[in-house]
Amino acid sequence: SLPVTRADLRRYADASGDHNPIHLSDEAARELGLPGVVAHGMLTSALAIGVVAEWAGGADRVVATSIRFAGPVVVPADAPALLEVAGTVRRVAADGSTADVALTVTCGGAKVFGKAIVTVALDGADRAI
Repeated sequence: SLPVTRADLRRYADASGDHNPIHLSDEAARELGLPGVVAHGMLTSALAIGVVAEWAGGADRVVATSIRFAGPVVVPADAPALLEVAGTVRRVAADGSTADVALTVTCGGAKVFGKAIVTVALDGADRAI
């Protein structure tokens, strides 16, 4: 479980330069038909990929990602949104050098990613995610 707060969104907007109002203003988000402020897709994907990177031994182990978004992460003003991240090793390369980890990411029970695969370099250690 990873909490995402409005303060996180402001910090990410400042760091990335993405000040799209849907990430900062309930009014702007609702004008576009969203239920409220939503997290940046790149922030959401980075947080989920970070879980796999930690499991794999560090960010330098991530060699590829493929993510399709299915729904937004709505971040309330008064509490963090909880991003739930789980993964399953779906394929290990024949030579044992890489593994494809399929992610299941939800927030409030709703799917955030439709399909998410993170490919990591392996070092031969047996790990549970």
